Amino acid sequence: MSEQALVIGAGPNGLAGAIRLAEAGVPVTVLEAADRPGGAVRTEELTLPGFVHDTFSSVYPAAAASPVFARMPLAEYGLEWVHPEICMAHPLPDGTAVALRRDVPSTAASLNAQHAGDGESWRRFVTPYIDAFDAVRATMLSGFPPVGGAAKLLWRAGPLPSAQLGLLLTRTAVGLGHALFEGPAGRAWLYGAAAHGDTPVTARGSAMAAFYLNLLGHGAGWPSPRGGAERLIDALVGYLTGLGGVVRTGARVERVLATGGRVTGVAIDGGEQLPASVVLADVMPDALVSLTGDALASWYRRMLGGFRYGPATVKVDWALSAPIPWSAADARRAGTVHVGGDERATTTSLEQAHRGLAEYPFLLLGQQSVADPTRAPEGKHTAWAYTHAPASMAAQLGSEASVEAIEDQVERFAPGFRELILARHVLGPAEFQARNPNLVHGDVGGGSYSGLQSVFRPLPLPSPYRTPLPGLFLASAAAFPGGAVHGVPGDSAGAAALRSLRAHAHPLRH
Repeated sequence: MSEQALVIGAGPNGLAGAIRLAEAGVPVTVLEAADRPGGAVRTEELTLPGFVHDTFSSVYPAAAASPVFARMPLAEYGLEWVHPEICMAHPLPDGTAVALRRDVPSTAASLNAQHAGDGESWRRFVTPYIDAFDAVRATMLSGFPPVGGAAKLLWRAGPLPSAQLGLLLTRTAVGLGHALFEGPAGRAWLYGAAAHGDTPVTARGSAMAAFYLNLLGHGAGWPSPRGGAERLIDALVGYLTGLGGVVRTGARVERVLATGGRVTGVAIDGGEQLPASVVLADVMPDALVSLTGDALASWYRRMLGGFRYGPATVKVDWALSAPIPWSAADARRAGTVHVGGDERATTTSLEQAHRGLAEYPFLLLGQQSVADPTRAPEGKHTAWAYTHAPASMAAQLGSEASVEAIEDQVERFAPGFRELILARHVLGPAEFQARNPNLVHGDVGGGSYSGLQSVFRPLPLPSPYRTPLPGLFLASAAAFPGGAVHGVPGDSAGAAALRSLRAHAHPLRH
C-alpha cells in the first residue's frame, strides 16, 4: 500500500487537515467533487457582470481569530483581510442603531447612547476576556477536549471570568441580556448575535453565541477577504501545494475502501481506486455513513443517525445601483447588519423562525462593497441577506413570497432600498444542498448547536475526529467545535491522523 493520505472535500476544513499532514511531510491529495475547491467558501458573479458575490459564507470573525490559520503564511499567498469601519450594526425603528466596533470604548458609547450605563456594563463584562483573548480563542477554537485553552484562561483571567464563560453554556441569551443591560436596545443588539446559531434566545446555551460573536468583534474583527471570500481558499490551496500537497477537482468519492478492518483508500467516480493509509472526510455524518457502509461499526452508524441538523436557509444576493440607504447612519458604515428592530420585534421574529417563516424575518445582512470597492463596478454595490426557518418549511423558502418578505424587511429600515435593485439571485434550501452536499437541507451551520450537541459533536466520545474504522477521520463542521470558517475540525482531524500514523510507525516523511 502506498503510504499517503487522502482528504475528501476541499472546503476550509479539508484543506486545513491536508495542510496539517503536509506540514509533517505526509504525501496528501485532496479530492473535491466540484469544479474548484472551496466548499461553502466561494465567490461568483451571481447577478450581473462585475458584481462579485460570496455564494455562501462571507464574513469571517472566527477565521480572523483562528489559531489554525494564524500559523499559516496566508498573506504570502494573497490573503488580505478587509475590516469595515463598524463590524456590525443593529438598526432600530427610531433611525438609530447599536454598533459593534473593534474597540470596546466606542461600542460602549453606542450602548450608552441608547441607555446610560449599559455601555459601562458591557465594558466591565467583556474586558477580562479581551485581556485574555488568546486564552479565550485557545478554548473556543481548539480541538476537543479544549482543556489546554481552559487552563490558560483560568491562569490569565482568573477563576470568576473562567467560570462565567463556562456558565454561558447553561444560560439563555435573554437572561444574559437582562443581566447586562437595562435598556431594550442593548438587549436587541445582543440577541442578534445569538441568531447566528439555531438555539432559541430563550433556551439554555444561547448566551454563549450572543456573547462570543460580539467578543470576536473586539478581539479579531468581522472581516472579509479583499476581492471575495474565495481568496481565503486560494491562499490555503497555494500554501498546501507549496508544501507538496495536491488538490484534484471533479473527483467525487463514491466509497471509502477498507480491508482487514482498516482503511485502504477510496474509490472515485469512474472506477479509479486510490490507496491511502489514512482518509480524512470533510463530510457530514449521513454522507460518512453512505461512503463507508458496513465498514463502519454498526453502533457508530446508529449513533450518527441521531445527529441533528440546523434550520433551513434562504439567501438573496443583490446587485445595487447605490449603497443601501439605511436610516441609521451607523448601519451605512457596517460590514454586517442585523435587521430585526427593537427587542420585542427581534425576539418575536426569532421565535416565529422556529415555527415557520417569520412575518418580519430577522435578517443577517452583509454589504462587503461598503469597505471593499473591488466587489462591484465603480459607484455600484453588492449586498446579501439570509434568514432561517425550520427544515420542514424548506419547500417554501426561496419562493417569491419569502424573497418579498426579506426585501420588505430591509425596506422598513432603509426606505428606497427596492429602487436600487438592479438584479437579484436567490438560493433556497434545495439549491444550497445541490451546490454543496454538506449544507444539508440548507443548514449553513454544520448541524444544530442546541443541547449537548453544542459541545459533543458529532457524538459524546473522547475524540470526535476518530471513527471506529482505523485510518478514517471525520474532518467536517459536524465535529467539535463546529461550524464557521476557522479550520479547527479539519486541523484536529489531521493531528489525530498523524498520531495514528506515528503509532503504526509508517515511514511517511519524504
